[in-house]
Amino acid sequence: MSYPFFAYLSRLKLISRWSLMRNTQPENDAEHSLQVAMIAHAIAVIGRDRYHRDTDPEHVLALAVYHDATEVMTGDLPTPVKYHSDELRGAYHRLEDLSADRLLALLPPDMRAPFSPYLKQAPGYDREIVKAADRISAYIKCMEEKRAGNREFDYAAENIHKSLESIAWPEVRDFLLEFLPAFDMTLDELNHPIANQES
Repeated sequence: MSYPFFAYLSRLKLISRWSLMRNTQPENDAEHSLQVAMIAHAIAVIGRDRYHRDTDPEHVLALAVYHDATEVMTGDLPTPVKYHSDELRGAYHRLEDLSADRLLALLPPDMRAPFSPYLKQAPGYDREIVKAADRISAYIKCMEEKRAGNREFDYAAENIHKSLESIAWPEVRDFLLEFLPAFDMTLDELNHPIANQES
């Protein structure tokens, strides 16, 4: 018997993000999930090694890979719609749960319980790190669009920046201080970081 779970998830590359906004560079859920996974893994490593958090960065990495998996069923609902009211937010969370159940049903029975924590992520430190990485990825997208001269993302960039400033985890602040500025560099600057820091 053939199970379509991973074939379905491969269609995340067809789910466009920022659908209500004019983009100079389109972004899909598969691309976004990879970036979130790398950022979340790095923050978890910083948390474990610098701040002695009881976390497994590889587990955080896996959570981040699957953090938007249910959108292959729901699509990426625009933020102004998703968070317009408590009623809509609650309805969207219920839709996410139903989508997770449907995805889990596409796995062999013995794999459903092991995969459930990735599709239905429980509250806690690891999930908070993934959420922070998700916001950082969104802010990076805003930075890229603003650098391309697209003012469509000005308001989103301001709001996301404020939300990042409110995050108390020092490992998130460390990532922002040590890695985020490089996303504003040109390729030449990335290739010669030492010379650019000295000039």
